[in-house]
Amino acid sequence: MIESRHADHVAWLTLVRPERGNALAEEMVEALIAAVDSALADTTVHTLVLDAQGAHFCTGFDLGELPAGDAVAQTSGGTAHQGSAATDGPLLWRFTRIEHLLALLWHAPLRTVVLARGRVWGAGADLFATCDLRLATPEAQWRFPGAGFGLVLGTRRLAALVGQPQALAWVAEGRRIDAGAALAAGLASEIVPELPADIEALPALAVDRATYARLKAATRPDLRDADLAALVRSAAMPGLATRVQRFRQAAAQARAAPR
Repeated sequence: MIESRHADHVAWLTLVRPERGNALAEEMVEALIAAVDSALADTTVHTLVLDAQGAHFCTGFDLGELPAGDAVAQTSGGTAHQGSAATDGPLLWRFTRIEHLLALLWHAPLRTVVLARGRVWGAGADLFATCDLRLATPEAQWRFPGAGFGLVLGTRRLAALVGQPQALAWVAEGRRIDAGAALAAGLASEIVPELPADIEALPALAVDRATYARLKAATRPDLRDADLAALVRSAAMPGLATRVQRFRQAAAQARAAPR
């Protein structure tokens, strides 16, 4: 699910799940965390690049791993329950692992670069927003739909890039953001006709890794605990699995509706 290569002080991580739009399966998130940890531990690496195979960078949290239909139900008292389906606890754990991955990248003591095309949605959009240099192709589209099932994930980092009013509108409305809007707002650093295939096409760094890390720390306050707390508070109301399932069903109905 993840391909990794190292050359010329660059760690290049590629999402390899194109048949699922590179949606973030549980094992994929863990593989990404391990790969990022490995790059951070290698002091010879000064740049970490994320890209993806296929038509889309990442379509978000893999809702396809959740049970379909009536597997998520309500008790007569209105409390969410599950049979063999995933419970709220394991779901929350998966979201906290995604938050951990996002925080690792946001505070990484080296330059992070993301290369995106197609759909950059949900947790994929959050992943894009964590990186220092954010390149995308003209047809790329972003969307932040997590608030549709009540989660606050990555919103502060998005606001740091595009401003609080813009971030709030994008997240609360779940709107699709085209390349022009992403570039104008600062979500994308640059829109390019073709994504670079190697480090030679990226801007060269004029400082070493240690200096870059200090510059980054000076411009980026460490609010990891607050970000994690915001996520957990947003998921604290019982019925997370039910809310996610309803969101999934509504999205499926919208796709099936005649246009």
